[in-house]
Amino acid sequence: LEPVGPMAAPVIHLTGWRVKGKVVKPIVVGSVSFWQGHRADELHSHRWTVYVRGLQPSEDLSYFIKKVTFQLHPSFPNPTRVVDRPPFEVSERGWGEFEIAIRLSFVDPNEKPIDTLHYLRLYIPDCPPSPKQPVVSEVFDEVVFTDPVEWFAK
Repeated sequence: LEPVGPMAAPVIHLTGWRVKGKVVKPIVVGSVSFWQGHRADELHSHRWTVYVRGLQPSEDLSYFIKKVTFQLHPSFPNPTRVVDRPPFEVSERGWGEFEIAIRLSFVDPNEKPIDTLHYLRLYIPDCPPSPKQPVVSEVFDEVVFTDPVEWFAK
């Protein structure tokens, strides 16, 4: 183990040294939406959930993700949603597709937050909506930590 940083000082507040190398954490950023059928009013035609999760839906990412901030369309009440415990997700009702800005903040305060975008999909192109067919839109990604603290590298 070799400490890194100014004067090779340990990271005191996390009681650990930095370890040379990389740690890769796979995540899934996605959404699922459900058309509410003809009974729904035009402004609430879908219910949807946007999320950040591990490869297994039940995986707990809170050991490295401190909070996730979702920036919804400004037409939503309180469009900035901060989720500080799993599951890292936001559910709403609406009628339109839009881009959601997502910021991942990490347990290690020395790690800079990561920003990404997710496009909320409510419809499958060239396919009529069905209350029995959810629309799932997911992207696999990897968060790479360079020279992480020792406890995290294990």
